[in-house]
Amino acid sequence: MQRKIALVLGPLLFILIQFLKPFEGLSDQGHAVLATTLWIAVWWVVEAIPIAATALLPIVLFPLSGGMELATTTASFGHRYVFLYLGGFLIAIGIEKWNLHRRIALNIIAFIGSDIRKIILGFMLATAFLSMWISNTATSVMMLPIGIAIIKQLKDNPDTVEDENLIFGKALMLGIAYSASIGGIATLIGTPPNLVLAGVVQSTYGYEISFLEWFSFGFPISIVLLAFCWVYLTRKAFKFKQTEFPGGKKEILRLKNDLGPISYEERWVAVVFSLAAFCWITRSFLLQPLFPKIDDTLIAILFGLALFVIPSKRQGQPLLNWKDTINLPWGIILLFGGGMALAKAFEESGLAIWLGQLMTEFGGLSLFLLLLLLIAAINFLTEITSNLATTAMLLPVLAPLALEIDVHPFGLMVGAAVAASCAYMLPVATPPNAVVFGSGYLRIPDMVSKGIVMNIVSILFISLMVYFLLPLLWGINLESFPAALIP
Repeated sequence: MQRKIALVLGPLLFILIQFLKPFEGLSDQGHAVLATTLWIAVWWVVEAIPIAATALLPIVLFPLSGGMELATTTASFGHRYVFLYLGGFLIAIGIEKWNLHRRIALNIIAFIGSDIRKIILGFMLATAFLSMWISNTATSVMMLPIGIAIIKQLKDNPDTVEDENLIFGKALMLGIAYSASIGGIATLIGTPPNLVLAGVVQSTYGYEISFLEWFSFGFPISIVLLAFCWVYLTRKAFKFKQTEFPGGKKEILRLKNDLGPISYEERWVAVVFSLAAFCWITRSFLLQPLFPKIDDTLIAILFGLALFVIPSKRQGQPLLNWKDTINLPWGIILLFGGGMALAKAFEESGLAIWLGQLMTEFGGLSLFLLLLLLIAAINFLTEITSNLATTAMLLPVLAPLALEIDVHPFGLMVGAAVAASCAYMLPVATPPNAVVFGSGYLRIPDMVSKGIVMNIVSILFISLMVYFLLPLLWGINLESFPAALIP
């Protein structure tokens, strides 16, 4: 019944907004983008039709409604992050094909222990730490095959309680996605919105936000959100009948011994994966000075291609052949392309700026309520649009708004930048969400039902941190616009 209602509700909302144009100050193009976005959002949330098919709607609706040109829309499906996913998934397929994932999983469990909740914590801590220094997308792409290996190891154990593997899989995948986003908040280089904020503040006010200055504020937020996320996922969101890996350490050691020595193919896949991880981690400070054009996508495709070149010992066949790519999550690649098309349309149509300017209507509210409203609006807006595009478009709008209502611009701008990294409900909200959705263990209702709790908690917590902690750490008064910053 939900699907039947959604099949009608999505097009109905589109028609009403497209033809009635109910919002003053919003252009015809903006109405077209808003109408298309609502149709897509309804179908995505309810899964009225396959979500990858829904992601193709912009290709039809944008050109017909005047939201965006066909060429621009389809170009979004070739976004560089789409190919980052492609390269990362190729490496993951190579790891799984040659059974390296099983060896990695058993060694991780042997090191961390066989407690299910501790395994999830170990993954979340590792993911969050890596995400502080490298792209959260690259981090989640790296952690995905290792996480899937652990899940399959639990599934293969005959003593596993029915459905326990699926519950563990959902919790671990969400833990990886959420901790990748949360870890990026901690440092200035951890996620693109932080860098956009620093750039806008520097160009607008001539003020440099230092690495340490941001870390003093971002790191406590990451620690608290990460702790809450782990407790929530392992104690409330998911209930485990088995808290111990069946058989415990003896079973893990037996399985490790059964694997025998590492094979030639495993060794080469491990080399490729390790080199890719090394390049992702050292790209910003080691590789880019030598190769300025290098980025995460280039690294992913390079090492993904390497698997088609390096020979195995099976009649001269390479480590990967094209038949293996049947396991690629092509639907997720289309899904992310659709999300990129929406983000581009928000930018081109001026819809994002219009939404930001609505905030001026709330200038009479107390500063805390204004912060709460702004952070909530951006948090839910980035469920549909790119967090990078959203911050790039809205931060310049918040600068004159702060002057107009006489509040310190850093409060609004910092709150907006952090909120953009805390969208947990939809696969298109952040790249890590899309990556783990491609694992096949999650459905959109899983992400929405768990993500809404994370969204609400992060909105409240970030609002409190910006209002109470930011002034103490940075020595500013949020209640007035400082004369030194007046452009």
